[in-house]
Amino acid sequence: MSEVVAQLPRVLIVDDSRMVRASLIKQIRDKFDVREEVDGEAGWQTLLLDPTIEVVISDIGMPRLDGFGLLSRIRGSRLSRVNTLPVLIISGEDENEARMKAQAMGATDFITKGTPRVELVARIEALVKLAQTRRELEESREQLVRRNRGDVSVMVIQVDGYDKLCESYGHSVGQLVHRKLSKLLSAKVRKEDTIAHLAEGQFAVISPSADLDACGAFALRLRRAIDTIVMTYKEHRIRISLTIGLASAHGDPNLSLEELLQLAAARVADGCLLGGNRVVSESGEVTPDNIGRFSRLAVSVDHALTQIRTGSKEEARKRLRELVQTVMPLLELMEDDFRISLNLLTLAEKAQITSLEMHTATSTSSLVTSTATNMTQWRG
Repeated sequence: MSEVVAQLPRVLIVDDSRMVRASLIKQIRDKFDVREEVDGEAGWQTLLLDPTIEVVISDIGMPRLDGFGLLSRIRGSRLSRVNTLPVLIISGEDENEARMKAQAMGATDFITKGTPRVELVARIEALVKLAQTRRELEESREQLVRRNRGDVSVMVIQVDGYDKLCESYGHSVGQLVHRKLSKLLSAKVRKEDTIAHLAEGQFAVISPSADLDACGAFALRLRRAIDTIVMTYKEHRIRISLTIGLASAHGDPNLSLEELLQLAAARVADGCLLGGNRVVSESGEVTPDNIGRFSRLAVSVDHALTQIRTGSKEEARKRLRELVQTVMPLLELMEDDFRISLNLLTLAEKAQITSLEMHTATSTSSLVTSTATNMTQWRG
């Protein structure tokens, strides 16, 4: 039993209410190894002494050192393992100002007291994955770059006008938008990708083994899909849009994860200044015309197989041409190794793949096979 617990990600809960701590622990103890402290000062000492803690969950109002003080110490620490820790703030429904202050101080995510268990666990798991990805990137950078051929990309996704949305319709509507986007992202990214909640209305997706073109293609599909969504609140029809910033370690494998996130966030800011509702990379705005030819190869074969197994063949059929082009190098390898004829020319004709595209797919087979589970398609 102790061996199982030791393997669980460790989180620290800091709250002066014994009942709140007990409630949180009851909901997450089967997924996480939990430590608990009664105030920020005790929590801070525990953080310094226990390097295995991966996520901090903190209340705001506490004796000795409150949640703001603890957050300030964490972000101001000279220890990189401490100052990069994901911090999840527990807040009440009526504490909007406190939530905004915590966000400005560097809180990673927020939950309200009484958050359903499924959502609570999902949010903590996302933060644990973020912490683990950061550690892998920073501590084993050279190995990661070799393993992923230097392709580590980051997307920062911002809901345009999120603060104004909350002012106009209430914070509960803003939270609903935030949760819906979070669920949609979770359903569409790959298993190896990490979704991080940077702030309310803002997410990051960290993608090993994904080049900038693949991320750009995904970002464009995501933005277009969101454009088609209309939310109804009372008598109001609400449309939302996204501005997405991209950054990649491909050009400079020495960039840290924090630097990539900062670059992507800066590009979000640039996009917002231009009016929002756009995707921005180092070369400027990303459009379908300049995304690059290989972005069309960013089709997840795993996702298509899942669609077929679950009876959603029509969804897979929509991307059949791109899927054929993606697996063409694998089929050619089978032909050569097994010494059989798969009649690939006929297959290419049926899929309307040109000879140039076949040649490109063949000559870039290492790229395609290294991204067999590349960025999944967004279904709008």
